Amino acid sequence: MPSAFQFQYHLVLIFLAASKGETRYLEVKDANEDEPFLLLSEDLKRELSAGQIYRRSLRCIDMLSIEGQFTFTADQPQLNCATFFIGEPEELITIDYSFVNIDCQGGDFLKVFDGWILKGEKFPSSLDHPLPASQRYVDFCESGNIQRSIRSSQNVAMIFFRIHQPGNGFTITVKKNTNLFPCNVISQTPSGRFTMVIPHQHRNCSFSIIYPVVIKISDLILGHLNGLFLKRPSAGCAGVGDFVELLGGTGLDPSKMFPLADLCHSFHGSAQMKIGCDNTVLRMVSSGKHINRVTFEYHQLDLQEAESRKENSIEEFCFPSI
Repeated sequence: MPSAFQFQYHLVLIFLAASKGETRYLEVKDANEDEPFLLLSEDLKRELSAGQIYRRSLRCIDMLSIEGQFTFTADQPQLNCATFFIGEPEELITIDYSFVNIDCQGGDFLKVFDGWILKGEKFPSSLDHPLPASQRYVDFCESGNIQRSIRSSQNVAMIFFRIHQPGNGFTITVKKNTNLFPCNVISQTPSGRFTMVIPHQHRNCSFSIIYPVVIKISDLILGHLNGLFLKRPSAGCAGVGDFVELLGGTGLDPSKMFPLADLCHSFHGSAQMKIGCDNTVLRMVSSGKHINRVTFEYHQLDLQEAESRKENSIEEFCFPSI
């Protein structure tokens, strides 16, 4: 039996294999499923007309980035299963229970989680999510027909389930909805460009990239003066009220990551940073007094870039993990 760490590490690899414009296959060894995981391509999305519904079976461990109807039927007892859902940054995910046949009294369960959990860590973190941790779980065995439709608060969600009796299972329908002001986001790709806007809201928003990256901030509007500060034990932006911080680490939860740099004040120009950590997060803290906005672009960091230093780059971090 694989350890819990190995199991969750495989899930990270599944995510890392997802890339726009390609169909990727990843064989996961030591897991319950022997077949490779099919990650849906942009070509398939274009082929589906507006009137069609995409349908396929779910595997015990799976990842979905497309709308459709998905069915899981147990062919043997399945005790540790999960499906991860991810959309574009500006999308929310709605999961509807179309059909459920599980034995709640016999120990089966089917739960939706608002966000992702990997290695015991949550995204968004409990500090940044609008709901308390207990309300981010929707358990079918407890809610039944009361709540058969669940919408995520960001572009990622997941279900995890346990089914003992072969032949039992469920069908879900997945839809995407537009989010006008995306807050917490996990990037589908190792490169891209994004503008985060928080309009007079007292909230914290994180953009997570599960790759070592070069990140370049080109525009930051916080409503006050110019400045850029590296994180130091006795310094930082905690007393400012509105700021952006860059975080790096190996886990998923931004609150458990290492703070690398603070950007306390507005500026127009370019601030670049090489971050060799497994996960990079840009996090905006907003007091609600301003319309805060940050524009940034990022691309995956390779070994050649890690070895070359540029004068306009902030100090590099985490390179031993590359």
